[in-house]
Amino acid sequence: MSDAAAPRTRPPASVAPALVIGPWAWLRANLFSSWLSTATTLVLLYIILRAVLGVIDWGFIHAVWSVPYSPQGVADTAACHDAKGQGACWAIIADKYRLILFGRFPFDQQWRPAIVVVLFIGLYVFSAFKGVWRKGIDSDPLRLAAVGAVATVMGAYALSWVLGVFDVPDPVIAVVDGIDLIARYASGVLLLLAWPAIGVWVGTLSLIFILMSGGMWGLTPVAVDAWGGLPITLILATFGLAFAFPLAILVALGRRSTELPAVRLLCVLYVELIRGVPLISVLFMASVMFPLFMPPGVNVDKLLRAQIAVILFAAAYLAEVVRGGLQALPKGQAEAADALGMTYWQKTGLIVLPQALRLVIPPLVNTFIGFFKDTSLVLIIGLFDLLTMGKIALSDPPWQAFPTEVYVTLALIYIMFCFAMSKYSRGLERELNRAQRR
Repeated sequence: MSDAAAPRTRPPASVAPALVIGPWAWLRANLFSSWLSTATTLVLLYIILRAVLGVIDWGFIHAVWSVPYSPQGVADTAACHDAKGQGACWAIIADKYRLILFGRFPFDQQWRPAIVVVLFIGLYVFSAFKGVWRKGIDSDPLRLAAVGAVATVMGAYALSWVLGVFDVPDPVIAVVDGIDLIARYASGVLLLLAWPAIGVWVGTLSLIFILMSGGMWGLTPVAVDAWGGLPITLILATFGLAFAFPLAILVALGRRSTELPAVRLLCVLYVELIRGVPLISVLFMASVMFPLFMPPGVNVDKLLRAQIAVILFAAAYLAEVVRGGLQALPKGQAEAADALGMTYWQKTGLIVLPQALRLVIPPLVNTFIGFFKDTSLVLIIGLFDLLTMGKIALSDPPWQAFPTEVYVTLALIYIMFCFAMSKYSRGLERELNRAQRR
């Protein structure tokens, strides 16, 4: 029998899958494909294993979880000092967690900022579902009424602030406050009917403001100076990015405008001016310089000034990200919309913006994460966010020797929020690019 006619032998069926697929095949192809790759893998595995075992030994096995207290309430940290260098002293977190999370908020009222944190997390989870952003009742008069109610609330708030500067009779102020109260409830109901997701956001953020400030529903009023900790970080980040994003879209569209050169010049000046200075300078201007330009007796709350500064600063950076997405979109998309007879806003809202924003999801989320962490800079104007309250907790003499435990705890909190944003953005990007891959 010739070689050509000889039957071909096949490797055993039990051997072939293990050589081609499976975990062992992946390890051999990616980690042990050569002697250099094998040596590098073993060295890195040794370093990682030593680091993990060291963290477990320091953070759990030899850690101190509680310490005794004197009759005067002073912590006896002798056990922590004895374990220093070998085990963590998590007793400082057990002793100072309420100060770190809720700042100088009255101790007996700290259930209010705790609920605020839960509301923020619930709002983020609610917003992560794409279906909640669908329109409600399809009625143009209803939507017009909702927009009008929101405008009435904003106008009544501005008018009441102006009337507070001048000597206005109390009946006039009472009328304005009554209109404001009616418009608030009406706007909430109308927004829930027209745009359910926006209604939930407005209602939740209003409830958060009421819980933090008090003065309504029998809640004890709490000044802004007493706010601090995690609620301040979430308030500045959430309100800042929620208002900065639509402003950034308008600025990006204005900067690309060819029919309105004055608007384009104004947008260019705004973006270049804000991006040319650090956030600390903008916060300093909002806190120190802005009150100097106000009439005597007029004082804008420093949290509001910081919030506006964060919104304007974030909007300038987000505008450049959005503009990059607009420039990356082929011109044929806009030309096809023009050929169909669409108006500018129809073309922008239905054709251009959805595709442009899909292209820039990674840099958008990267900017969101950056500004979430940059809220710690509000210390410059006397606001005590989460990181600042951690530093204040370390000013207590018994606990000054244990900063590592505090900063590790704060880092874990920041990692949880930032990782959640990053994870959601990757899932959203895969979902939106699914049709393009097809």
